[in-house]
Amino acid sequence: MTDSTPELPPEPLPEPPQPRSEPVFNLPAALLGIIAFMVVLYGVQAWLMAPDTANEFDFTFGFIPARYVYPLFAGDYAWIWSPLTYSFLHGSLEHLLFNCLWLMSFGTPVVRRIGTGRAVLFWIASAVVSAALYAALHWGEVQLVIGASGVISAFMGAACRFAFPPRMRGFDRGPVHLYPLMSIGEVLASRTAVSLLIRGVVGNLLIAFGLPLTGSQNAEIAWEAHIGGLVFGFLAFPLFDRPARILGY
Repeated sequence: MTDSTPELPPEPLPEPPQPRSEPVFNLPAALLGIIAFMVVLYGVQAWLMAPDTANEFDFTFGFIPARYVYPLFAGDYAWIWSPLTYSFLHGSLEHLLFNCLWLMSFGTPVVRRIGTGRAVLFWIASAVVSAALYAALHWGEVQLVIGASGVISAFMGAACRFAFPPRMRGFDRGPVHLYPLMSIGEVLASRTAVSLLIRGVVGNLLIAFGLPLTGSQNAEIAWEAHIGGLVFGFLAFPLFDRPARILGY
């Protein structure tokens, strides 16, 4: 007598887990709003304002160290707002596009990590500190500073505190903005983070010594503000970070 019970088909194997990654162009709303604001502002200056009016606009909202020294600027209250407003202005379309691309790269994980409110405070503090270092090294000079590069450098310094763990294996640790905050020693053990920091400092020092790294004149590049923002973002980011219990690690 034979067993006529039909054989059951083997159970299908479970699908391997897919690596988790973040959409490239899924920018935080706050970051997208700032980029849109800078683009519109540049467009208004470049295409709607007369040249003299655009220059006056830069003078009113750009940062100038001499405002804090000479009576020439008596009655000019731009010294109050210019340490922040200069960070939204740009001198050329190339300058604007370059800054927007870098802001997308380093601003996205930082804004996702700390949220809109803390990111706004971080932007303000970064802009002010970058301008302050520039003013300290150019005290009393009539030099116009505009651009978000100092703030972007601060975002890069902040990202180095959590986005590049020393022994990261692909995407198996989840979204980059949820990585644990690293100590300075852990950052120094990360080749990627150290490489970014060295490039940021050395690149700006080369500009300071007159090596042409871009199509712009080096004299127009406020490398002091860049380094000030980078150092501030790297050292001060823990003050703006969310508590670990909120981030979930």
